[in-house]
Amino acid sequence: MATTSTAVHTDWRGEWFEIEDATYLNLAGQSPMPKVSLRAIQSAIADKKYPHHRRDAVFYEIPNRIRSNIARLIGATPDEIAITTGASAGVTAVAYALDWKPGDEVITAAREFPLQYTIWRPMEERVGLKVRIVAPRDRFLAADDLIAAMTGNTRLVSVSLVRFDDASLLDAQRVAAACHAQGALLLLDVSQCCGAIPMNVAELGADFLVCAGYKWLFGPFGTGFFWIKHELLSRVRPAPFYWMAVAGSDNFAQLNFTDPQPADSAKRWDAPEWASHFNFNLVGLDASLEFVVRMGAETVERHNRELIELMYARLPKDRCVRSSPVDAARRGPYGCFAARTPEKTAELYRKLRAENVIVSLREGNIRVSPHLYNSERDIDRLISVVTA
Repeated sequence: MATTSTAVHTDWRGEWFEIEDATYLNLAGQSPMPKVSLRAIQSAIADKKYPHHRRDAVFYEIPNRIRSNIARLIGATPDEIAITTGASAGVTAVAYALDWKPGDEVITAAREFPLQYTIWRPMEERVGLKVRIVAPRDRFLAADDLIAAMTGNTRLVSVSLVRFDDASLLDAQRVAAACHAQGALLLLDVSQCCGAIPMNVAELGADFLVCAGYKWLFGPFGTGFFWIKHELLSRVRPAPFYWMAVAGSDNFAQLNFTDPQPADSAKRWDAPEWASHFNFNLVGLDASLEFVVRMGAETVERHNRELIELMYARLPKDRCVRSSPVDAARRGPYGCFAARTPEKTAELYRKLRAENVIVSLREGNIRVSPHLYNSERDIDRLISVVTA
């Protein structure tokens, strides 16, 4: 797995501003930014008053550091990382980059996060693509479900590594092997796990990763990344690209104005204007990624597993059922449960929110997603409301 931790640290709760008015167990919805990130953004805003106080080198240092830290988190190389506005931007890049033919198939899953449908469905009419939506044969989507749906026309499997609605973790290695055996590709949305479980792209076997930055990476909304296996760069269609993604753009004195070519890296899919000295989103993401690397995904995974197992042990079994895999190794960094009926689940969710226990209701499940700022006391608070 990729190495993520660089220092030993135990007092993690002090890294966030205390949430005094709620028990916040909803990081999979949106993360509270750590102190270091908010201070970095505030400093960047103050710098806008005096732009000459910022060195020109910052123009490159921030995006380069972002790429390096993302690469450390996923076991990749910085040149394979594009800085985007979120997961949708990465999937859109893949939709444009591949040379589609009528009858080509994209496989995704039932009840996937909506971006999978909003991007692929319109292409059915535009380029003759066929979208196959796979429902799980058992309770949770499995690698076998996706593999069984593949045909000779399958060009791409596009799914989440950890599902947003039930926390199930896909056996991506098996899906990747099946894809590659017939020349298909695998795209994984890692928004609900990157930074919270150890991850290595070589072990996953994927060809593309997309990720939102405002969840487990603690970045502002409107940040994210796209990873592409470097050897695919020569096989995909070059998209319109940001001028800072031109080969040689690090030398302003010798920019190519007549025939600009994209750099031999994933930079060609960067979101425009990332290079602004005053891009507050990137400043925040930069500080957050440094923080995530310092924590280490292993630390988050271990802590969250303990809290989720504690929650499952204390939930009243006569009223609540698990709606995530029992085996922690098949779950992402959070867990879900439900009441005995959909109506009672919705009622219980409203009760929790009314008591300022902040969770999410997703596809009929109550999703509980803690982090290092949470403790056993927060789980006790959730249980006390459920059982009241």
